[in-house]
Amino acid sequence: MPALCRRCSARAILKRPKTGDTLCKECFFEVFELEIHQTILDSKLFRPGLRVAIGASGGKDSTVLAHVMKVLNERYKYGIDLFLLSVDEGITGYRGRFPGNGQAERNSDLYGWSMDEIVKQIGLKNNCTFCGVFRRQALDRGAMQMDVNMILTGHNADDIAETVIMNLLRGDIARLTRCTAIITGAEGTLPRAKPLKYAYEKEIVMYAYFKKLDYFSTECIYSPNAYRGYARTFLKDLESIRPRCIIDILHSGENFAVKSSVKMAVQGLCSRCGFISSQEVCKACILLDGLNRGLPRLAVAGKIKKVNRVFAVSTSQRSVESASGDSGSPLTDDKQKPEAEVA
Repeated sequence: MPALCRRCSARAILKRPKTGDTLCKECFFEVFELEIHQTILDSKLFRPGLRVAIGASGGKDSTVLAHVMKVLNERYKYGIDLFLLSVDEGITGYRGRFPGNGQAERNSDLYGWSMDEIVKQIGLKNNCTFCGVFRRQALDRGAMQMDVNMILTGHNADDIAETVIMNLLRGDIARLTRCTAIITGAEGTLPRAKPLKYAYEKEIVMYAYFKKLDYFSTECIYSPNAYRGYARTFLKDLESIRPRCIIDILHSGENFAVKSSVKMAVQGLCSRCGFISSQEVCKACILLDGLNRGLPRLAVAGKIKKVNRVFAVSTSQRSVESASGDSGSPLTDDKQKPEAEVA
């Protein structure tokens, strides 16, 4: 006997990973969209007249987010204007096309470096750090050019649960308190929101499939060694035993309490670029500085003082040798990498 839809008794075509309910296609659409609408209402995300940019990578999450936001905005009269904003990281064959009616920000135009060029210099370890930091700031820069009030990202429940696990393993107290927040950066000029916060990745895939949405699922060629990948594998193993573990980890993250004696980072503005930062110099500027000086590994470790010290010593030695006419020193060889000097 075929399974029946729990809501309307029609023939069911899927079983929700999140709840275990059997649903027909139309009831699944309705429940999925209604849950996202309820998340938006509970969090008071929008007010009429807002200009809202959707971070659109072309993948399943951002494609479903863009589609659902258009549907809900029209159905429930949010009164917001929606725009698409994409970032081209500069990875050959990865961002072959961008969503229409949007704007694309390219890393090479903003920072002078593409991810292909960065990987050539730093290798396959820690490259995701550069990509993530530059992409986040590129979204901010693009959104400011578009004069929007808010950025929406396609982070789902699986993404947030993975982040909770990663921050626990790293002992990152500051990020533990904000990684589950549905709105971040509200203290700055451009808040970010995650309407898909409670949506399971598997259900997002199902929604995209049954809606016949056009998206690409090409994996980044530089991501296999990413730290997040190990957290994702661990989470999937847990999910196979207990599907509710994703939402349970998310709720645990929401209820973490930090002792009042723990010193927390305070959001401010970067002294160099003016974008929001919890340090005097933001991570994007530190990484860019390291790349331009040929010291990307020190920059990843956040050792900007050592980068500055090594750069100052190198510059001083070059000046002395140039004045003495000594052209045989490795420090005067343009092909000599600074990293070799501090190895």
